Amino acid sequence: MSCQYLLLLMLSVGVSTVEVHRPRGVPLSRQFYEEDKPFTCLDGSRTIPFDRVNDDYCDCQDGSDEPTAACPNGSFHCTNAGFRPAFIPSSRINDGICCCDTTDEYNSGAACQNTCDLGRKEREELVKMAEIAKEGFQLKQQLIHEAKRGLEDKKAKLSEIQSSKKDLEAKVEALRTVKETAEQPEKEAKGRHMQAWEQKAIARKEKDKAKMTEVFLELDDDADGVSVAELLSHSELDPDLDSSFTEAEAQVLMGGEDKVDPASFEAVWNNIKEKYLSESNADIPAPVETAQEETPVSDNDSDQYPEDDIPEEEEEDDEEDEDDDQDESDYKVPPTERTKEKKDDDDEGTMPPYDQETQNLIDAQKARDEFDEAERALREVDDQINLEKEISFDFGPSAEFGYLYSQCYELTTSYIYRLCPFNRVSQKPKYGGSETNLTWGKWSGPQDNIYSVMKYEHGTGCWQGPNRSTTQVKLTCGKETVVTSTSEPSRCEYLMEFITPAVCQEPPNLDSGLHEHEEL
Repeated sequence: MSCQYLLLLMLSVGVSTVEVHRPRGVPLSRQFYEEDKPFTCLDGSRTIPFDRVNDDYCDCQDGSDEPTAACPNGSFHCTNAGFRPAFIPSSRINDGICCCDTTDEYNSGAACQNTCDLGRKEREELVKMAEIAKEGFQLKQQLIHEAKRGLEDKKAKLSEIQSSKKDLEAKVEALRTVKETAEQPEKEAKGRHMQAWEQKAIARKEKDKAKMTEVFLELDDDADGVSVAELLSHSELDPDLDSSFTEAEAQVLMGGEDKVDPASFEAVWNNIKEKYLSESNADIPAPVETAQEETPVSDNDSDQYPEDDIPEEEEEDDEEDEDDDQDESDYKVPPTERTKEKKDDDDEGTMPPYDQETQNLIDAQKARDEFDEAERALREVDDQINLEKEISFDFGPSAEFGYLYSQCYELTTSYIYRLCPFNRVSQKPKYGGSETNLTWGKWSGPQDNIYSVMKYEHGTGCWQGPNRSTTQVKLTCGKETVVTSTSEPSRCEYLMEFITPAVCQEPPNLDSGLHEHEEL
């Protein structure tokens, strides 16, 4: 039978001569025999007189009558009051190495001192750690329960999303066909409209170019290029309309040049064409002011053509000429007509609205809107399909680490360290600078506890060194979830300490453990 059942009578303790009524080397909780009565070996092999118990002679085969070295299979109990009780083999009794309470060295002559009080601090720390482990394990059970419920919800949602995605994909393809069918005549109609407008724009450009050439020849009296003096002959070009068209103002219109040739005249033409009045039609009268139109007639026009001097037939001829040449631009246009012409030119620079026939063909917008809406809904479903990636992660045997997903935790020293479990680890200088990152790798703890270490890898390069290859995140049990420290055990490799209840294991009952020590 096991040596843990030794019952021995202790006649004295250490150097004390005080008699105690319990066996030396046996816990007080054991009461297997009574004094002055025969002792039966615990294995039942024989019964001996009580005075042969603890007499340094092994009478029982199981050694239950001797706590000393008399029996090779014996065991001695050190009480170690204030610290942890312990059993030691009988071979270690009186060997000069003491239990903390010195009771095992009663006959060795060793100078032992009781050091059990020094173990109180360790015991208190163990009690504290046991309490933390207990609370952490309780939190872990809650995490497991929430993870299980959350996983079921996510799987149900994923199944619903996947089913919805198939329906949306079919809807998008159907609406794509509708849209493309509706867009074909619209595209053709818009193309015809655009082509017509482009042709009109080309014609307008050619017309403007011809007009520019005509004006150049008209201004170039001496056939050696248009000069500032020649431009000054057209007072209507005065920029500030103060009836004083100066040489300096004319030179500005000339782009700072004194004279320009046909190739350089285009820039001048762009400056003057809005105001320029052709000399070839300088003799055509302006419309006579009527009571209905309060547009003032210039004094020059009035002086040129007094009403009494215009013959009736000439007036009629002028009116006919005016009608014939209405679309031409080589006559002196009165202010009101010039304004209208300018407006027409401005309109020509902008593509006109679609005609009714084209507008009737442009009816694909509704089909486009419906297609865009369906495509947007499909993209939203694709975004939600990321649940599949989350569900596939290894969050521990019972998904207890799942609550860390999509969370980040920081520690600030001279750097800001940021841990985003299952995603990345980053390091950034506290007072500005570039950030370095490592991405999630795998669980990399020892084989018997693989979920105790996280590994992050594929980092950016160290300055004048290798790439940051690995960051190990060591997980320890605690009630909180927090990064507690970082270190660099070797160059460009980092170690991070991380507390989480998810790693807590069910702790043994402390009182039960102590009771078991006493029993052994």
